[in-house]
Amino acid sequence: MFTVIAATLLSAAFLLAIGTMAWMFMAYRDKMVAALLFEPIPRQPAVYHIRIRRPRVLPAPRQANASFNGVFAA
Repeated sequence: MFTVIAATLLSAAFLLAIGTMAWMFMAYRDKMVAALLFEPIPRQPAVYHIRIRRPRVLPAPRQANASFNGVFAA
């Protein structure tokens, strides 16, 4: 008896699942076909105009550091 009830429940669940899939396919068939056939509108690739500026650094005039001149005199 348990086997008959289990088989009936399994069959009912299987038929419910198949029915749900068939109903969804019929309800959304047009949208699925439209999504598969959709071709997006081609866009022009973005062009970035970048100006690279590298200002030249002028070397600073060197000055002698006179703070340690008398420290090491012996």
